[in-house]
Amino acid sequence: MSQPATAWSPPEPSAVGGTPVIVVGVFPGVPDDVVSQAVVFAERFGAQLVFVYVDTGRYVVGRNGTGEVVSAPIDPDLADDDPGMFPADLREHLASSVSVGIQWSTLLSAGDPADALAQLAEQRDATAIVVGTRRATMRSTVGEFFNGSVAAHLAHRQHRPVIVIPVAPVASDEALPWAATS
Repeated sequence: MSQPATAWSPPEPSAVGGTPVIVVGVFPGVPDDVVSQAVVFAERFGAQLVFVYVDTGRYVVGRNGTGEVVSAPIDPDLADDDPGMFPADLREHLASSVSVGIQWSTLLSAGDPADALAQLAEQRDATAIVVGTRRATMRSTVGEFFNGSVAAHLAHRQHRPVIVIPVAPVASDEALPWAATS
């Protein structure tokens, strides 16, 4: 049974001896496997989930005590009528995917996804960070080549465990997405 969208309520930040927190990187179109596996970890560890969407088209101007950011658009020519909101369709998708009884919240951040996830995990004293791999497309492969993967950046830049959920694993006899084909 899925949790209704109206039942969402933000959990309190983790404290020493409090409910463990798992930070989950999400984006519109996030594969269901990433969310469902995050839920499995939350159930097994009695943890609350903080789903974080990082808007890469904005940069952080300030941050409040709960990790929420005040941001501005990178392109100064864009009208900033909307200060940035967690995507409603993504929140609805999460609400329909999270089990009843799991505490969860959403948070909007800005800038570099790996940095934003690591900063929030530090602030909330998270037990782990969950991210998914991207489906292998030419665009995602080129993007990861130039920018590096979020999972790799996280694994090398902070001390928390990074749980990487494979969303489209290749068979052992197939070429890896970044391998050159002749």
